[in-house]
Amino acid sequence: MSGIKITWQVSERYNGVLLREYLRTEQELSKKALAEIKFSGGALYVNGKEATVRKLLVTGDQITVIFPPEQRSETMVATRIPLDIIYEDDHFLLINKQANLTTIPSREQPHYSLANGVLQYYNNIGVTSTFHAVNRLDKDTSGLVMIAKHRYAHDLLSRQRKKQMLSRRYLAVVHGQVRDEIGTINDPIGRKDNSIIEREVRSDGQPAITHYSVIRRLQVATVVRVKLETGRTHQIRVHFSSIGHPLCGDDLYGGGREQIRRQALHSHQLTFYHPFQEETLTFTAPLPADLEALLSEA
Repeated sequence: MSGIKITWQVSERYNGVLLREYLRTEQELSKKALAEIKFSGGALYVNGKEATVRKLLVTGDQITVIFPPEQRSETMVATRIPLDIIYEDDHFLLINKQANLTTIPSREQPHYSLANGVLQYYNNIGVTSTFHAVNRLDKDTSGLVMIAKHRYAHDLLSRQRKKQMLSRRYLAVVHGQVRDEIGTINDPIGRKDNSIIEREVRSDGQPAITHYSVIRRLQVATVVRVKLETGRTHQIRVHFSSIGHPLCGDDLYGGGREQIRRQALHSHQLTFYHPFQEETLTFTAPLPADLEALLSEA
């Protein structure tokens, strides 16, 4: 099967410029991507004729890039898993991930993860790519996961994420009454000594910044909306535990499981700039049943 095909029209700005410069500067293709196109079965076309990166461009030229089919790891097994697809086009797949599902395979679940389910879905619709997660969620965190359908789309969204152009907002239910209506937790996070899983606030950790606002106060808990400025492992869970308000259900960081059997955390909104449609898009995912039940009981 052939790979992804993308077409652009050359603007006046790039009249007389080499195809290589156009692709590297305007379309942000990496040197690695160009090498893969050349040596791994891709192709470059200008006005329907195959060209090299040394081709001089003229205003109005039609550039077509065909990316080579991607090679999947033999350890990545396609598995039939129900997917709640919020949005899909030729470049991106946005999924509302259920709790109790890892984003990528783990030692405990090597064939049952979101990645395995997406690969089976790709097989069904004829997509040749491997799995490219733009963001990840913990196994028991539900909500929106952005997946790029090809490596180039993943590169573009990864750059957005590093520039904080890809915005994610979470809803969390934490124990107790959070004092401030709006606040920021700015404390470094690192791996806890003698643990490969648990994190903690520590002076020698990596910078971590979490912004939050209270949206509802329950009898013994607080519902908060959270925005991350950084993306450390377990960041929301660690930060709220560090200020005395662990997430409900999060027994790893001090939360009780009387009302919910997993951390009460849901990635409910994602905003990104679509580099191919050239517009900003925002999507939301409804609360899952266990979180709805938690809010209705309070």
